[in-house]
Amino acid sequence: MLGKRIGVDLGTANVLVYVKGRGIVIAEPSVVAVATRDNSIVAVGTDAREMLGRTPGAIQVVRPMREGVIADYVTTEAMLRYFIGRVMGRISMIKPEVMICVPAGVTGVEQRAVQDAAEAAGARRPAHLIPEPLAAAIGARIPVHIPQGHMVVDIGGGRTEAAVISMYGIVVSESVRVAGDRLDDAIAGYVKRRHNLVIGDRTAEELKIAIGSALPLEEEVTYQVRGRDQITGLPRTITVTSSDVTQAIADPLQSIVGAARSVLERTPPELASDVVDRGIVLSGGTGMLRNLDRLITQEIGIPCYVADNPMECVAMGAGIALEHLDLIKRAQPAEGEWLVSL
Repeated sequence: MLGKRIGVDLGTANVLVYVKGRGIVIAEPSVVAVATRDNSIVAVGTDAREMLGRTPGAIQVVRPMREGVIADYVTTEAMLRYFIGRVMGRISMIKPEVMICVPAGVTGVEQRAVQDAAEAAGARRPAHLIPEPLAAAIGARIPVHIPQGHMVVDIGGGRTEAAVISMYGIVVSESVRVAGDRLDDAIAGYVKRRHNLVIGDRTAEELKIAIGSALPLEEEVTYQVRGRDQITGLPRTITVTSSDVTQAIADPLQSIVGAARSVLERTPPELASDVVDRGIVLSGGTGMLRNLDRLITQEIGIPCYVADNPMECVAMGAGIALEHLDLIKRAQPAEGEWLVSL
């Protein structure tokens, strides 16, 4: 157990934990159920997610991460403590070395909150931080150590992070608070306007995963959705088509494409030519949306493809980055202080 190194993707939608030699050992939703009477933790992760929308008033189900940053510090600390405890074992007295991913666009205060939460949850001091696009690139096995430009677009639940990376450093980046959650909201809003049916976030996400596509499908598919009728207030079932979902998420997807375009417009010419040669790599859970790579290619004119393990890239990259800590520190801007104690 001595010297255990852990990489953590502390995402808005999911928490993934990577352990060297074992791979991804935890992949669970970033959801916590709390008893309002004494603020005790009732459930974490998958068990808590099953309670969404189905709890009595005495139990509140919360998502402590919002748009890639901590929205509820105490609950985030409890969630991290739970996951680190599962990895290390309850009887372990040895604190692990932990690398946690944070969005490239976070403030110093937000960085400090993540670091403090990790250390309070049992990580060895100092807990290290790494920008998500860099971790995603390392996890996708992109050769970021060489002096050539590589572009990554990491699309999670709360944020889209686009960046051009060279020699372990982020040259240009763009962070927008539009990602999977915003797509879910757009789908729920569309169903409400078009069909007078109110559906929850979880139903909207299931609809997105089942038939969602960034571009119209050659063969349209349908999905049965249950919700509450706005007029009668009673449960009702409707049929939603894939073209409905494509139409619903069109605007948020344009914001994602816009972030990628903005990065390319600010990229130095030599690195931009490298990106044209090598293409854009998509990572993150939302990066797996059908035809999103084709949409980006179509809109920007540069080949785009999905990483082999898009959901796991960030957590794997964080764990692997601990083996190259000195090189990564050297490439970070002094004012960022990404990887050292603040």
